[in-house]
Amino acid sequence: MELRVFTEPQQGASYSDLLRIARCAEDAGYGAFFRSDHYQHMGGADPRPGPSDAWITLAGLARETTSIRLGTLVTAASFRYPGPLAISVANVDQMSGGRVEFGLGTGWYETEHTSYGLPFPPLGERFDRYAEQLEIITGLWAAEGNYSFQGEHYTITDSPALPKPAQSPRPPVIIGGGGRKRTPALAARFADEFNMPFSPLADAKAQYARVAQACSDAGRAPAELAYSAALVACVGKDEAEVTRRAGAIGREISDLRENGVAGTVDEAVQTLGAWAEAGAQRVYLQMLDHTDLDHVELIAAEVARQL
Repeated sequence: MELRVFTEPQQGASYSDLLRIARCAEDAGYGAFFRSDHYQHMGGADPRPGPSDAWITLAGLARETTSIRLGTLVTAASFRYPGPLAISVANVDQMSGGRVEFGLGTGWYETEHTSYGLPFPPLGERFDRYAEQLEIITGLWAAEGNYSFQGEHYTITDSPALPKPAQSPRPPVIIGGGGRKRTPALAARFADEFNMPFSPLADAKAQYARVAQACSDAGRAPAELAYSAALVACVGKDEAEVTRRAGAIGREISDLRENGVAGTVDEAVQTLGAWAEAGAQRVYLQMLDHTDLDHVELIAAEVARQL
């Protein structure tokens, strides 16, 4: 199983904070460093220093790291037009030497849309726009000449379809979520990886099976996709350290143990082993305390080596 670091900068992290944890993750041997794509803090804590743009910060990290893969879990389709987004991701992929992975979702947090003047249509329309964006972005990257697209929400006319990403045929595309019909179908069509975020293990296992079936129905081998999960991490050398880390992120230990990767090193290994048995090949460990680099290093040194 591959472990990846996943951060939530809107909860209180500057670019310097992200750079420190990304470099720590790279040095510790994690497979990738990911960040969320949000423009507003969630919850009642101090929102400062305020949000940072996902693709601007990833561009910076692309130039200040050397080997770790970089990506979003997930970019909100509701924030951006597909053409400029395809350009941004291709630019960062070039800047990183081909280390970008592209997660895309519908967008869901209404407050950040109203706070920054972003349209927030009903879920059905957001999903329709999301599906069109997937087709346009992957189409622009794949086109050998000009690219055109006519959809209900977006029209692309004779685009030169440039720039191209450094990776060929494209950066890996990550699709996730618990929808039972449209989500598996989109994953079968567009995804290189399917992710289940913050869900019970049994629900994830069932959704992996739906995605695999959707792949088979579409004439695609289910094993062509990687299957992953995102889980909150709270691991300590002993119970006192686990308690301290849970307090720092304002979470109950019992909840973290039930729904995340939490507890002592041995507990974390056992939990991740169960996820591996359920089909997860990668786990994105949500690190909510961006200053706790010891946490990042502990999991790499004591948990990852046992998987």
